[in-house]
Amino acid sequence: MKAIAINGSPRRNKNTATLLDAALKGAASKGADEEMIHLYDLQYKGCNSCFACKRKEHTGNGCAMRDELSEVLAKVENADVLILGSPIYYMNITSGMTAFLERLIFPTMIYSREIPTVFSHKLPTGLIYTMNLQQERMEQFGIMNNLKPYQNSIGTAFAVEPEILYSCNTYQFSDYSKYESSMFSEENKRKYREEQFPKDMEAAYQMGIKLIQQIGGGLHEK
Repeated sequence: MKAIAINGSPRRNKNTATLLDAALKGAASKGADEEMIHLYDLQYKGCNSCFACKRKEHTGNGCAMRDELSEVLAKVENADVLILGSPIYYMNITSGMTAFLERLIFPTMIYSREIPTVFSHKLPTGLIYTMNLQQERMEQFGIMNNLKPYQNSIGTAFAVEPEILYSCNTYQFSDYSKYESSMFSEENKRKYREEQFPKDMEAAYQMGIKLIQQIGGGLHEK
């Protein structure tokens, strides 16, 4: 079994990557091989609307563009579990994750009402979101509504509803005194992190376990 995590944050070892690593560890505890891929290490673009993936002779063969994302898309095609992570920037996922999803999801959805997806197999997927906003503000600003279209598309493409984790009110800086951040209470954010982030880590770990268990439950049909 292979579990792949895609880090949609430009930071390689902060909140998003840390939670993704915990999810991978959960999957590994059930026997999966794990791999983390950092999107911001790669040179790639989003969909360029070539429509090659909609040509009848190409259907089901993924994105036709060739760049540093191509190998990653091939790895996802052969994965047993996929875990996606993104911080929330300006009320939505990062541009890097958006471009990745365009290249991953659009080729699976041909223009047919009878065939919802041409992806090769059911793929249990987890989505991890991190954000500076507190949970009540996340709900007030409608961020969950902003994310729902991505979640619906992923559920359609991979024929399994994704598992979701929101990690709110994250600690952004190692030293708040060096940044203009007077609208926040560093003390309150630190206290919240000390209390909540370990719970988010455990939730991510359990997500990894649950995704592997979905394979064993007969959802995976390569």
